[in-house]
Formats: sequence, structure tokens, C-alpha cells
Amino acid sequence: MNTTISYFNDNAERAFKDAFTITERTNQDRFLSYLKQGDTILDFGCGSGRDSAYFLEKGYEVVSTDGAEKLCKLASEYLRRPVKVMEFNELNEENQYDGIFASASIMHLEYDKLVEVFPKMIRALKDNGIIYVSFKYGDQDGYLGKRYYTYMNEDRFAGFLENYPELKVEESGIFGNEHPGQMDFRWLFAILRKK
Repeated sequence: MNTTISYFNDNAERAFKDAFTITERTNQDRFLSYLKQGDTILDFGCGSGRDSAYFLEKGYEVVSTDGAEKLCKLASEYLRRPVKVMEFNELNEENQYDGIFASASIMHLEYDKLVEVFPKMIRALKDNGIIYVSFKYGDQDGYLGKRYYTYMNEDRFAGFLENYPELKVEESGIFGNEHPGQMDFRWLFAILRKK
């Protein structure tokens, strides 16, 4: 059983505080550059709500969700608006969002679960909609402590996307760790458009 949600419930206050040590907004701005003000964004695995707050401040409509109930409570208090408790596989909407922001979130799913969730994300997007994803860089999946990670590198992610011909890669690349004081590691990001 994947213990990631339990980890975030047990460590909600620490995870909430840690999120705000990141002040870099490059990836959020990169995602927003493909949208227009007033568009609707699903912050999919919103954690602290930090990114939701940024999107709201920039004039977007935002729906924030996370699977960890205690993190949702903290994020809701911070945002002063509801944050929906929802696991990734519970996404069941159609043609609702102009953009889905899944930053360092869906990487906590096992690979086979990720394969099941991606069609739900595509279905929830409007035509021409945008998905942002990021994963720890590599190809060895498994637990770090009680958190599960599915890693991606360029070749593995390209192979993964072959399952979804309805998506076009607008942009992808590598960036470094944004948490000050933590060991350095790399991330793979991609911006995908629903054709």
C-alpha cells in the first residue's frame, strides 16, 4: 500500500512550512504563459496551497485539491477558501479546466497508477488545454522513507507519452532542486497540450 498520503497527514505542518522555503516562480510562470487571465486551473496535488495562491493573485480561477486531509485543512486556512480532499484517481470531470498544474505531485503515484490517472487528466481538460507535470529525475522507482516516487528521465517520459497521442509536448527540460539547504537533485518538467 502506498503510504505517501499517510506521510503527508502525519507531517502536514512541516510539509506546509517547507513549501514556503521555495520562492522561485519560474515553473509557475512558464505554465501561465500558455494560459490567459481568467482561465480555470486545477492545482492537482496542491499541498500547501502556495501555487494556488500565486495563480489566484495573477487573476486565474483555481480549484485546489490534495489527497492529504490535514494538508488540505492548512491550505484552506491559508487560502481562505475550500481545498477539496481528493486522491488523484478520484478525478472524474470532463472538459472543465484550461490548465492542470501537477507540480511534484503525481510523481508520488506508482507507474501503473500514473498510467491510469493520465487519461482522467486529459478528459478533465478542455480542448487545447495545458498540463504541467514535474518528476524527480531518474529511472528507479520506489520509496524514500514513507514517500513513494516514480522517477522520469527524457527517454522514460517519451515512452510514457506514447500512450497518449492526444497530447503534444510544448516544452520540457531539467531544473535543479529549489529547496535551500537540501541535497541537490534534478527534476524533469513538461508542458503538454491537449490536441
